Amino acid sequence: MKTRISMKGVGLPLVATGILLTGCAANNSTPLLYQWDGYQPQVYEYFEAQTGPQEQIDALEKALQQIRAKGNRPPPGFHAHLGMLYASVGKDQQSVQEFEAEKQSFPESSTYMDFLLKKSKSQ
Repeated sequence: MKTRISMKGVGLPLVATGILLTGCAANNSTPLLYQWDGYQPQVYEYFEAQTGPQEQIDALEKALQQIRAKGNRPPPGFHAHLGMLYASVGKDQQSVQEFEAEKQSFPESSTYMDFLLKKSKSQ
């Protein structure tokens, strides 16, 4: 006895599945949670020492203005990184403001931000 599998009934479900998946992939209406404008390249440049701290500060400040102009939020670590850059050039008041901004935006970073704030006050 030979059994023969019919492919007639398989075509329509495959086409329907393909259309459904394509439609879902093309419709990305979920807004991003954070705007990463310029942040990742600056972190890379920081670790590679490709630019000085002041140039990185300028780039991050510009990125922050662009992020806010679009009505978005900077990603986790943005204010902390900016605060550490400010501390490295002796701008202690600005570094404290950035550490506080990081704490406000991301309460889960409070322990680390408190550590950095305490360290900056002891120097």
